[in-house]
Amino acid sequence: MDTLLAGVRMAGLPVRLSSHGTPPAVPPTAGRQLTVYRVVQEALTNTLKHGGGHSALAAEVALTYRPGELEAVITDNGTPDPGAAAPDGTGQGITGMRERASLYDGTVEAGRPTDTGWRVRLRLPLEDSPS
Repeated sequence: MDTLLAGVRMAGLPVRLSSHGTPPAVPPTAGRQLTVYRVVQEALTNTLKHGGGHSALAAEVALTYRPGELEAVITDNGTPDPGAAAPDGTGQGITGMRERASLYDGTVEAGRPTDTGWRVRLRLPLEDSPS
């Protein structure tokens, strides 16, 4: 995650990471951890592409580990450029995030929580559900 955030910062987006709880002892390449990485990556890429590009644009990634669950919330304070063309609907970013999460019985919610900014919330069980 550190390498991802460093790259995003180098691209011009200040981003802050906070972590709460105890992360599971699994390698970062394990399926669930890779899903978290990819969802954070897509959310921050979308901020860079669609956040309006104003000088105060910033993002935050908050990881919260609870018994058996991870919640990742990625927020930004972006405002769409009023002169920009409306999205043409061909993007697959949010759909892809939801598909990745669903592989592990997780969910992704994405949307504008207020008049400004964007939020992506990933909820992911850290263990397989009993059948």
